[in-house]
Amino acid sequence: MAKYLLIESQDPFESSGASQFYRLAADLAKSRHQVTFFLVQNGVLPARAGAEAGVLDELHAAGVEILADDFSLRERGIVAERLAAPIAASSLDAIITRLAEGRTTLWH
Repeated sequence: MAKYLLIESQDPFESSGASQFYRLAADLAKSRHQVTFFLVQNGVLPARAGAEAGVLDELHAAGVEILADDFSLRERGIVAERLAAPIAASSLDAIITRLAEGRTTLWH
């Protein structure tokens, strides 16, 4: 079992490439790999409760850990209490910890 860190900086409502990146994360998790999906910059926009981002539900169902950068959330006026249920606000320390674990990392 490999460990992956996927960092998404683009809004899937505006970027067609983002949906492919989400699919990659789900496929890796379904193949029994450990996957953390970290949302940064405009990538945090679908993390809001009620944003109708079914792709995040699919990631959660596949067993992907979903984190949203707390700085990016604050910059966009999104409070942690308003995140969709499977998503947790996190600092960049989470990325550093996972990089130190030696995870394979991809940034989109």
